[in-house]
Amino acid sequence: MSDAMKIYLTSEAPVAHWGNSEVTFAQGLANIHLKGGDPLLQVQQAGRKLRSQGLSEVALAGEGWSLSHQWAFALGFSTAKSPGTIHWCGDEATVQALNFRLESADFARHLINETPENLSPVKLAEQAAKWLSQIGGDKVSYRIIEGEALLENKWFGIHAVGRGSERPPALLELDFNPQGDDAQVAVALVGKGITFDSGGYSIKASEGMLGMKCDMGGAATVTAALGLAMRSGLNKRVKLFLCCAENLISGRAYKLGDIITYKNGVSVEVVNTDAEGRLVLADGLQAASATGAPLIIDAATLTGAAVMAVGTNYNAIFSPDRELLTKTQEKATEVAERVWPLPLDSWHKEMCPSAYADTANSRPMKGGGAGGASNAAGFLWRFVSDEAQWLHVDLAGAFIDNATSLWAAGATTHGVLTIASLLQE
Repeated sequence: MSDAMKIYLTSEAPVAHWGNSEVTFAQGLANIHLKGGDPLLQVQQAGRKLRSQGLSEVALAGEGWSLSHQWAFALGFSTAKSPGTIHWCGDEATVQALNFRLESADFARHLINETPENLSPVKLAEQAAKWLSQIGGDKVSYRIIEGEALLENKWFGIHAVGRGSERPPALLELDFNPQGDDAQVAVALVGKGITFDSGGYSIKASEGMLGMKCDMGGAATVTAALGLAMRSGLNKRVKLFLCCAENLISGRAYKLGDIITYKNGVSVEVVNTDAEGRLVLADGLQAASATGAPLIIDAATLTGAAVMAVGTNYNAIFSPDRELLTKTQEKATEVAERVWPLPLDSWHKEMCPSAYADTANSRPMKGGGAGGASNAAGFLWRFVSDEAQWLHVDLAGAFIDNATSLWAAGATTHGVLTIASLLQE
């Protein structure tokens, strides 16, 4: 603590020789000068600036450091190489809440930034299950279905996408049941866990493939959100399904023109092997629907179209239930995250037609054509129970390839708090 630079918030302008600087320094301390506009963004930018100047340990001090202000600073201060050390301020409850957030964010960030070689599909499932078991103890049970056993259980989408790799695909089925016995499942979570995405035979260009270790960001996000909610006292039964695979090219890889017939009878023509996320999520959504949960939430780094629509500082959300969209926006605002609803109507289910199957997994054009994010959500809707509320989160803001004024390069963990807040309601 003695070596940590103290960081203060102030609404006063810097003295003249600092000009318009947002951050100024005195002996052993720094001041963040809040101006008009969004103070949380300014604090996050200041955290990013201070870290980029070489600071690795700081202590937040003085007035004005709400939970949201401190967390905004932490988001800017963290990097892929190290989260750094932040000494929080405030009462015991605030410090505990920040530590819970940091534990969950560090878990997700480590997984998303991990090299593809070190994170196989089965290892992703194992690490998620191990971490949640450490938090939940005997309230957590799970099984991992991998390789050819996926076919025996009729999880044909995950198997098809992952069979091109020497490392087997897997489905993690995890049950957090703090109530015991046969308690009703309150929420089912589904995460896309593509540990590396080459695009398959619809191969990506090198610059588009470089960051594809992040394509399991959905799995990391829902796992971290569940862990955070559990740490915060969650007392409802939640089931988690992670759909894990590597999308690679080999003599065993799935091909354009293949048809996958799912457990619910829906047949899908593969017109783009790089639209693989929705193929694995289709299995996870059916598994989630079978739990009878009244609320299903899936998260995925699913489409470039969502990034084009909302940028990387928002996540796109979809649901046929307008009240659920409104609630999600409210929860995101409460935890200082950003979501934005994109269109989803019943006719989006028909926007990827096939002459050979009930639907195709995309449209045979670059990026899936106009409305690609909504068309992907429409595809997923085919695999969701009519009885459940359903929220689809397209994680446009979960990862950035290059550093910005707000984020270091890599995982942002944007979305974890929103989903955790929905779980805790």
